[in-house]
Amino acid sequence: MQLSTMKINEYIELLGSSAPAPGGGSASALSGAQGAALITMVANLTIGKAKYAEFEEFNQKAAKEGAELQSKLVELIDKDTEAFNKVSAAFKLPKETDDDKKARSAAIAAATLTATEAPFETLEVASKALTLCKSLIGKSNPNVASDLGVSALNLISCAKGAWLNVLINLGGVKDVQKAEHFKTEGQKLVDAAQKEADEIYTAIVEMF
Repeated sequence: MQLSTMKINEYIELLGSSAPAPGGGSASALSGAQGAALITMVANLTIGKAKYAEFEEFNQKAAKEGAELQSKLVELIDKDTEAFNKVSAAFKLPKETDDDKKARSAAIAAATLTATEAPFETLEVASKALTLCKSLIGKSNPNVASDLGVSALNLISCAKGAWLNVLINLGGVKDVQKAEHFKTEGQKLVDAAQKEADEIYTAIVEMF
């Protein structure tokens, strides 16, 4: 069964069990999906209201983009766990002969790369969602401003959680260029995400 189709209580019980997956990567993607969903909710609660007519088209686009980001992050809940399972399977391969060892090492390297790519993608999507979230400040229904703030909190949790999952796998990425890309670009993304999240939170708090 896919994680994304499980009942909430079933997923939480599995997350808290001794099973190594799902773990922090999938949990981060779930936080991000919630954050994106809240963006869509805020936009939908602005659409169709005469009071915010000047922002109608803007919110229609935001609702569509938020839903797309939400869908992608839901996919990443499963993608992250699937990537981890590939790493686990690679480590269980036989290592009795030299050929076994070579095949096992290659499989571990390939699986580790996939396990790094998944949370990096989560970080990228969360960053895009934070930018969208910020754009709604002052252009959406202020009665749900707190929900916009909660969206940002979920998204920064997603971004930083995903970044931790990139870092823990980074040492196993054998492709030097790809490892450097993850490290350099990932740090830029998480720094920018933190800045946006802080700005959103401050702006929302100042509304009250």
